Amino acid sequence: MSDDVLLSAAKVSVRFGGVAALDNVDFVLRNGEVRCVIGPNGAGKTTFFRCLTGSQRLSSGRILFRDWDISGAERFRIARAGIGIKTQIPNLFEGQTAHENVWAALREIKSARARDEAAMAALERVGVAHLAPRVVGRMAHGERQLVELAMVIARNPELILLDEPAAGMTNDEVARLAEIVASVNQRHSVIVIEHDMQFIRMIGRLVTVFHQGRVLIEDGVSEILANPIVRDIYLGRSHAA
Repeated sequence: MSDDVLLSAAKVSVRFGGVAALDNVDFVLRNGEVRCVIGPNGAGKTTFFRCLTGSQRLSSGRILFRDWDISGAERFRIARAGIGIKTQIPNLFEGQTAHENVWAALREIKSARARDEAAMAALERVGVAHLAPRVVGRMAHGERQLVELAMVIARNPELILLDEPAAGMTNDEVARLAEIVASVNQRHSVIVIEHDMQFIRMIGRLVTVFHQGRVLIEDGVSEILANPIVRDIYLGRSHAA
């Protein structure tokens, strides 16, 4: 694998009985890249995300992170290798504060002081340091999403996987999230699975479009949004104006 390539998938297929959720998918992510992955419901993007996180076994093909084949690896080993995972639904300890949640994600740090400092630094990076003493179960949805993102980046992974991070957010929150992703990308490569096309416009560079279990097209965000095939299958004809 080239030194510039961080993650690559080759001929990845996932079959459920006679149905191919993924069909010979090839995918390459380079160091420092933000990649948006889009597609209509049932296109295969969620299955692909699950393959990257170790939640879904491949029927065939392989996925390399650097030079390590993660195709059949357990989820915790993938996380330890340097892949941070932010799922669509925040996975937080409801009765604990934001600081305590991020602190708990840093169990590799043995020094309590260093752990406290790292937790606060992660909360500051996503702009929610002021939420540190607040119980997450009492927070708004957008705040909770950012606290979980802080938990992910606190461990300093090389690659961050975000599954529909803008879901349920207000327009102002989406705009703020786009700024945060751009900031996070200064230190981490990022793959974003997303439906919110306004968010894609804000953060997108190269976009991969899934359709019927395959990669339909890969191009810059402007070209993807102007592509008539993509507009028909994903945005729908009613969005073509």
